[in-house]
Amino acid sequence: MKLSNKPAERFDWTLAFILLLFCIVSLTAIASAQTTGQYGINFVPIQIQWYVIGSIIVAGVMYFEPDQYKKIAWYAYGFGVFVLAFLYFAPGGEGQIAEVQNNVKRWLNLPGIGKIQPSEFIKTFFILGMARLVSSHHEKFEDKTLKTDFLLLGKIMLVLIAPLGFIMEQPDLGTSIVFIAITAAIILVAGISWKIILPVFISGAAGVTTLLWAAIYAQDFMSEKLGFDLYQFKRIYSWLDPYSFPTSEGMHLIQAITAIGSGGMFGKGFQGREAYVPENHTDFIFAVIGEEYGFIGSCIVISLFFVLIYHLTKIALELKDPFSMYVCTGIIAMITFHVFENIGMNIQVLPITGIPLPFISYGGSSLMSNMLAIGLVFSMKFHHRTYMFGADDDD
Repeated sequence: MKLSNKPAERFDWTLAFILLLFCIVSLTAIASAQTTGQYGINFVPIQIQWYVIGSIIVAGVMYFEPDQYKKIAWYAYGFGVFVLAFLYFAPGGEGQIAEVQNNVKRWLNLPGIGKIQPSEFIKTFFILGMARLVSSHHEKFEDKTLKTDFLLLGKIMLVLIAPLGFIMEQPDLGTSIVFIAITAAIILVAGISWKIILPVFISGAAGVTTLLWAAIYAQDFMSEKLGFDLYQFKRIYSWLDPYSFPTSEGMHLIQAITAIGSGGMFGKGFQGREAYVPENHTDFIFAVIGEEYGFIGSCIVISLFFVLIYHLTKIALELKDPFSMYVCTGIIAMITFHVFENIGMNIQVLPITGIPLPFISYGGSSLMSNMLAIGLVFSMKFHHRTYMFGADDDD
């Protein structure tokens, strides 16, 4: 059976509809979150603007074919590392090109554009580089051995080191973990032998457990020998026992838990909010949803993310081109971890790391970077059908 090669029939309307639903949820939640008068700014029109720009980005990215992205993958990765290095060495402060907030330097002030967070976009560049690396490795070494698998794993670690190092220096622990999650997902699907993967993942889990133990019981050693800052310890303490820090590090979590808990089963309705949650339009937007729409509304939002991830996974499994499949895998891992971490930190399952909720939290850098990534998925799906059936349509 032949499928039509018409652009309208190759466009992923299901994915577009899912994004539309996210847009509606985002604007509704932001409109309610800002009623506390926390900033005195109407964020809804600005978020609409970001969604419009994001849609243009999707259309532009979808225009180009996967082979073209494969050709420029290393250039994109190199550009990303260059920007991170530039941000690291750039002078920071008031009126400077690098923005410093709360003693961290993560933003660039670009003339005519405003403030952006480069690490958000570089996640997608990193995914392109990883996909090019793994697909090219398999093309070169068609016969797999433990030696070639070790070689591939070594290459992956080398590609990870540069961006991860600069981001940890900002410091930005949350984004650093996102890069690690993307890398772990690509390793899992890269065909590396389980004889190698299993010890690596067990070692990683043991390392994380050891660090958590040391953060609780060996703070002096971690501070003096490993260079950890006091605020990083407080993140752990305020996560495990927020009520011991009710006016400082634990306030965000206490207010978020209070808001979500007060929503009950069905919530208080639109703008029916009482709890004051700092950053409620960005990192803690899920607390607003939980308070206003309760357990049912929260489950609907979570289910919408499940639908998105399921649809992206279905696309990845349909793709025949390894490069495209690895790109989709990285994007799925990135979005999944963002959702898991953001919702987890709102309900005390995970520490607070400042990671936004994809497609819902307010923020231009976050939304446009996610739309850039989704644009790649649109491209992979759109041009994949052309490759499969385009040659037969002339018969």
